[in-house]
Amino acid sequence: MIIIPMHSSLTLAVAWLLGAALLGAGDARGTGPASQSMTVSQVTVTYPNGARLFAEVADTPAKRASGLMFRDRLAPDRGMLFVFEEAGSWTFWMKNTKIALDILWLGPDKRIVYIEENVPGCRQDPCPEYKPNREALYVLELPAGTVKREKLAKGMNLRFDLPKEKN
Repeated sequence: MIIIPMHSSLTLAVAWLLGAALLGAGDARGTGPASQSMTVSQVTVTYPNGARLFAEVADTPAKRASGLMFRDRLAPDRGMLFVFEEAGSWTFWMKNTKIALDILWLGPDKRIVYIEENVPGCRQDPCPEYKPNREALYVLELPAGTVKREKLAKGMNLRFDLPKEKN
């Protein structure tokens, strides 16, 4: 999934090319240059019912640009947490995403402010865009069906602690 800060064709093309370049830089085992320069951090996200999910953290422009693109599957207890520097109406699209996802936008207090369920992957242009009706600081991508299975709804609070920066 790609975050689209603006709606220009140039922005979309640059985001797609950046994601494709990052994915192509590593070899099939994940030991190439891309995986050496991009460390993957994870957080445990706890739902209101106590169930847990392990989410990769996308907290840099490069990680946010590639998102879950080109993945063939996503385990039911896995996801990706997009972390932004400031709250905004972050627009997502599913370009080159092969799997359907549920997408949750979370406010600074980690409460769900908007939900899109069962968003299909997109392999051809133009891809639909998904945008919340409220500002969010975090966006959580989950395997499609998670919202229904875990009975998630707007206003619910999710719990997670972001990794500390290394000094």
